[in-house]
Amino acid sequence: MGAEKNLKITCIPGDGIGPEIVAQAKKIVSKAGEKFGFTPIYTDILMGGASIDVHGVPLTDEAIATAKAADAVLMGSIGGDTTTSPWYKLPPEKRPEAGLLKIRKALNLFANLRPAYLYPELAGACPLKEEISKAGFDIIIMRELTGGLYFGERKTYEENGVRTAVDTLTYNENEIRRIAIKAFEIARKRKKKVTSVDKANVLDSSRLWRAVVIEVAKDYPDVTLEHMLVDNCAMQLVKDPAQFDVILTENMFGDILSDEASMITGSIGMLSSASLNDTKFGLYEPSHGSAPDIAGKDIANPIATILSAAMMLRYSFDLDEAAAAIEKAVETVLKDGFRTGDIMADGCKKVGCTEMGDLIAERI
Repeated sequence: MGAEKNLKITCIPGDGIGPEIVAQAKKIVSKAGEKFGFTPIYTDILMGGASIDVHGVPLTDEAIATAKAADAVLMGSIGGDTTTSPWYKLPPEKRPEAGLLKIRKALNLFANLRPAYLYPELAGACPLKEEISKAGFDIIIMRELTGGLYFGERKTYEENGVRTAVDTLTYNENEIRRIAIKAFEIARKRKKKVTSVDKANVLDSSRLWRAVVIEVAKDYPDVTLEHMLVDNCAMQLVKDPAQFDVILTENMFGDILSDEASMITGSIGMLSSASLNDTKFGLYEPSHGSAPDIAGKDIANPIATILSAAMMLRYSFDLDEAAAAIEKAVETVLKDGFRTGDIMADGCKKVGCTEMGDLIAERI
C-alpha cells in the first residue's frame, strides 16, 4: 500500500450500550491500523437521545455535515426504554429513532447489508437441526432501503361505507440497477454467487427487478446469478442456508428475510450491518439495539460492532486483509472459550465488554 493511509471516520456512540461498544470497535480498528499501515482519525458526533439531551433534537445539521465529510460512519446504538424514557414523550419527529431516518436520507444510503454467519463455536445457539447447522452458513442479505412499498404513495379512504387502504409498490430501473451493481461487487469479494429474490410470478415490480438484474449480471461473468421467489427463499433459509452467498432483494422482502436470517444464527449480539450509498461511503452499525438495561455495566457484547468495523474496512476502504484479520481474531477468541453474558455457555470463561475488546485486539 506504500504510504500511511489516513481513514476519516465519524463515530456515533449513541445511547445505551452504544458508547461502550463503539469504544471497543475504535480500539480494534486502531490496532489493525498499527499492523496494516493505516491511521484511523475519529470524530464523534451526537445522535439519538444523547443529542436530544444536549441540543433538543435527535440529529443536528452540523452533525450531518461532519458525517458527510468523513469516509465512513461507525455507529453504536440509538434509543432508550420506550416505556420509561422521557425521549418517547416527544413528538415522533423529535424521538431518537428519527435521527436514524434523517441520517439515512441525508447520506443517500440505499443499500443495506446484513450478514448472517454461523460460528462453529456458537452452533449450539442455532435453532436449526444439527444436520443442517453443521454445514455452516455465511450469507449477506442486500436489501434496497429507499424504494418499494415503504416509500410509495399511500392513502386510506371510505367508499360506499367501506374503508379501503392503498399502498403503492414502485421501483424504477435506476433504483434496481444501482443496488444490483452493489450486490455483484460484494459477491466478487466473497463466493461469487448472487441469489436475486423477487415475486416475479405475480408482481410487475418484480418482473422489472428480474429483467434489470439479468442485464447487470452480464457485466459480471465471474459471478453466478440465480433467481428465487421470496416464499421459497424464506423456506430455503431454514431448510438449507449453506446454499446462499449474497441474497439481493427489494425493501419489504429484505426487511423480513434479514430478520429471519439473523434468527437462524441464534445470536443477534454477533451480527453486524452496513448501509451504503453509490460511492465507497457507508454507515456501519450492529444489528442489535441499545440495551438500556445493561448500559454502563461493562457487560455488553462488542462483537457485532467490531465486525461492523471490519465491514467498514472491507467495503469503504478496500482494506480486505485488515478486515479478515479482525474477523479471524473474533473467531480465535471464541475458539479460546471467551464469552460475554449473552452468548455464555458451559465450560467457557465469562468476560465483560472492555476485556472482550482487549482479547480480540491481542489476537490481531
